[in-house]
Amino acid sequence: MEGEEEQGQPPQEADMEPVVGASEVVPRVLSGESQNLSDADALTLLLEMKLRRRRERPSLPRTVTELVAEDGSRVYVVGTAHFSDDSKKDVVKTIREVQPDVVVVELCQYRVSMLKMDESTLLQEAKELSLEKLQQAVRQNGVMSGLMQMLLLKVSAHITEQLGMAPGGEFREAFKEASKVPFCKFHLGDRPIPVTFKRAIAALSFWQKVKLAWGLCFLSDPISKDDVERCKQKDLLEQMMAEMIGEFPDLHRTIVSERDVYLTYMLRQAARRLELPRSSDAEPRKCVPSVVVGVVGMGHVPGIEKNWTTDLNIQEIMTVPPPSVSGRVSRLAVKAAFLGLLGYGLYWMGRRATSLVLSLPVTQYCLQRASTARPHK
Repeated sequence: MEGEEEQGQPPQEADMEPVVGASEVVPRVLSGESQNLSDADALTLLLEMKLRRRRERPSLPRTVTELVAEDGSRVYVVGTAHFSDDSKKDVVKTIREVQPDVVVVELCQYRVSMLKMDESTLLQEAKELSLEKLQQAVRQNGVMSGLMQMLLLKVSAHITEQLGMAPGGEFREAFKEASKVPFCKFHLGDRPIPVTFKRAIAALSFWQKVKLAWGLCFLSDPISKDDVERCKQKDLLEQMMAEMIGEFPDLHRTIVSERDVYLTYMLRQAARRLELPRSSDAEPRKCVPSVVVGVVGMGHVPGIEKNWTTDLNIQEIMTVPPPSVSGRVSRLAVKAAFLGLLGYGLYWMGRRATSLVLSLPVTQYCLQRASTARPHK
């Protein structure tokens, strides 16, 4: 199954590799006599500069939570609001202060495209929910999961339209800043979205799915930028979702709690001791604790803190349960409704077209001539 194939894999890196060298540092390092440095010496100098930049007591935003791994590696989790300019600034400041070895963001490979698009393109994409997007969601996740994904995208599009701000700005800032830090890797730390949606749909009964879909379809409350900043202690999108799914504990478990576990697992995978470069094979290996920055929605921070010191097994939350009887019935009902609407639409259009053609003077004249020319018995 798709979910099982994902488990046990190392942290995923984005398609684009961050730039290793920092442009403002390299010219000074390689000036004068140092142009004859070997590759190993140059790498060592870059690493030393990075470690000198790293603040022993960094000045961090209040939205940052510090976690320490068993080997001494440090993880700085930046809790963000997905539609907030302040969150972007928090991410930039944190990465510049701690000069991390790894940056982990709350994205999966199915949403990594938002790192490559500019703000205006993303803003337009987020506002438009086309039939093509619906077809892609259904092909990727199945009928019910695809429809639920489109409804959740509608929620995001509603916020985007209200604020005039594209989602995921903090992730794009994290990617840009990570590319400026020497030897910094960029990991995708969220569970694949098809697994999340399929597990969420499987946790609901048929009537729960109908009730949730109804609530998502008629979401239209106005939102201001002040509302976003007031929600800095709990991400706005996640807060809205929590209000709508509050009466569905199983849905909250699959969309929030299970992803807390997955994000914690990926952060711990990234927080491993770092082996320093050696000038020769004869030199003994040296490892130092690594520094990781995690960029996640504010609503996931308490769960990550809670799970940080517990034994985690992500195999269970990566499997997709087989569809239930109600799930099969609901899929058939959706397909039947779609085909029924399509058939009725074609019938209605056919009747309208026929009536329009028959009402034309030319058609009336031809029918009259045909009636006159018909031989009488």
